[in-house]
Amino acid sequence: METDKYYHQQEAMEMTGLPASTLRYWEEQFEQIHPRKDGHGNRYYTMSDIETFKRIRYIRDELHITRIAAIRAELQHGDKKTDVRQQATEVLMKIRTQLVAIRDMI
Repeated sequence: METDKYYHQQEAMEMTGLPASTLRYWEEQFEQIHPRKDGHGNRYYTMSDIETFKRIRYIRDELHITRIAAIRAELQHGDKKTDVRQQATEVLMKIRTQLVAIRDMI
């Protein structure tokens, strides 16, 4: 995984489907997220940060775990089966998006 590249907050929003306010809130709540900030306060995220955002979103939306403390515990102790389900869900969502686009063209 590419760790040296940084993504602007707008790019992170597009990749995760999360608003800027959620990104900023989760930065404060989860120690795994370490954005770089420039002199103007602009945030830049690594791919690791973006993957952590996606993982938190999956835990919240798909596993229906909403308490911050419970999400922290799941991040620390999550099993490989959950990781595979998350990856499969992401692939299926991309496929669905593509199928909807094809349907709309017909």
